Amino acid sequence: MTQADRRVVLRPPRPEDAGPLARFARDAFDAAFGQLYNPQDLAAFFAQYKTAERYRAAIENPAVRIQLAEVDGKLAAYCLIVLGEQFADHPDPRPRRPVMLSQLYCAGEATGMGLGTALMDWAMAEARHWQADAITLSVYSENFGAQRFYQRYGFRRVADIDFWVGNHRDDEYLYELLL
Repeated sequence: MTQADRRVVLRPPRPEDAGPLARFARDAFDAAFGQLYNPQDLAAFFAQYKTAERYRAAIENPAVRIQLAEVDGKLAAYCLIVLGEQFADHPDPRPRRPVMLSQLYCAGEATGMGLGTALMDWAMAEARHWQADAITLSVYSENFGAQRFYQRYGFRRVADIDFWVGNHRDDEYLYELLL
């Protein structure tokens, strides 16, 4: 089957998607970054942030928007944004009506299919529809591919921040796109 033969569907999640979404989030994070952490730190991070209960609450939260990307009926990527939220470490002046791009994950085998682009376009459209004045996100300091991806959209680095996985601190960059 060629890439052109694949059926791609973008859709919002339903409550029953919370468990599969949590598993996908853990698997995608582990595949991309798991080698950076000891197992206890990674397990603590997953137990705190990547649970079915957390995703179920996000699905039900009116300030959160999630879009799933399925390829041939299988979850292959997703994006989660939060309306009215920004990072505590954001420098002044702060956006008045921000949107936080909290998560944008793609399965390794789906990279290069345009799912990240489709989800970023969706996130930007949602932010504009909500009349946001900025989108903020954090990106790992050594995730150069993601940094180039966000820079193509006009995001710029506005601060250096910390990202904690259990007791492990990562250097992250805070990126912002003014709308």
